[in-house]
Amino acid sequence: MYAIVDCNNFYASCERVFNPDLRNKPIVILSNNDGCIIARSNEAKALGIKMGGPFYQVKDVLEQNKVAVFSSNYNLYGDMSRRVMRMLYEFCPDGFTQYSIDEAFLDLNGMGTPEQLHQPCIQLAKNIERSTGIPVTIGLAPTKTLAKMASKFGKKHKGYQSCCMIDTEEKREKALQLFPIEDVWGVGWHNRDKLAYHGIKTAWDFTQKSEGWVRNLMHVTGVRTWKELRGIDCINVEELPHKKSICTSRSFQGEGLSSLHDVEEAVANFAAACVRKLREQHTCCTSLTVFAHTSRFRTDVPSSYIYRSASLQVPTNNLQEIVSYAVKMLRAEWKQGTYFYKKAGVIVWDICRDNAIQTSLFDPIDRTKQAALSKAIEEINRKNGHNMVRTAVQGYSKKWHLKSEHLTKQYTTNIKDVIQVKS
Repeated sequence: MYAIVDCNNFYASCERVFNPDLRNKPIVILSNNDGCIIARSNEAKALGIKMGGPFYQVKDVLEQNKVAVFSSNYNLYGDMSRRVMRMLYEFCPDGFTQYSIDEAFLDLNGMGTPEQLHQPCIQLAKNIERSTGIPVTIGLAPTKTLAKMASKFGKKHKGYQSCCMIDTEEKREKALQLFPIEDVWGVGWHNRDKLAYHGIKTAWDFTQKSEGWVRNLMHVTGVRTWKELRGIDCINVEELPHKKSICTSRSFQGEGLSSLHDVEEAVANFAAACVRKLREQHTCCTSLTVFAHTSRFRTDVPSSYIYRSASLQVPTNNLQEIVSYAVKMLRAEWKQGTYFYKKAGVIVWDICRDNAIQTSLFDPIDRTKQAALSKAIEEINRKNGHNMVRTAVQGYSKKWHLKSEHLTKQYTTNIKDVIQVKS
């Protein structure tokens, strides 16, 4: 049996932990620079507020419906995620795999029969909510795809007590018949019209096709999903496709940044964010691009466009190495004069798995020592909060930071923001 543990409306739930007055009230979370809506509570969804909608377009609607609006507080969300994941790891240390900031898979094979696992999983969900304040839903099934399906049923129906289990053929068939094909993990909306053309509207319809037919239409990935829905375990989370490139970029507030110190600090932090994403998906990059440009709408000041790429001798996901490359590339392309850079970013590409690296005989870096240092830094940050240990060039300047007019405090990672209890 496998379990998928999914935090319910995670970003909104994190905000509610430290503001109980928000319970049962609509909440939306905004993207970087308060641009778009990236997360909604169930109450906000019920109001018809769309995911990805520009904030300025729905601002009046949000005010009319008294919707609580928050800027993304990634330090808080990351730390709350760490607390939930630690509890899941303690429950199943040998079978724990974190899938995203708010999801994790647990391989429960060998831990008991489905009947023996059901009640402990219900208790696990209760313990997590009691200890962290974050409500979770657990889906139990013989395959990961069916577990994802069970999790969605568990969110819709309170009678499951936050843990829905598909453990019999009868339950599997009923679940497939009730489940829209576009909501199946691995299918998605991009395949909906193609499958609808062939009369496939539910997961059950999909499983009634032959393996050859599925392979012809959706190739090997479609066959894996088809097998999983039929109860055959064949998807390894660690083998799922990783991103081919990762980009972290931001637009700067006001007229922009004119100082090399400020721009390189921003670029260093963007590079560090790319490194974190590389390490989360267990990959390394072979190529790196840095860019920065002034606003194309301003004609009263000089314009400038910086763009430089480099190939690394050995694929890496090391923080110091990638940040160093990014900053050196920016300095090499920096132009003397008064330019107001409105946007900058870092792209890492030519990505490969971190367990399949082609080394170099002439590599000047001691990779063993580098890996040990990275592991130590990662462990310190995991225990004490994101970015607690950073490279010096990342700094602490506020000039390049994102627009976040609705940002809450960092209750768990900043000593100044810890809640004070008055007697």
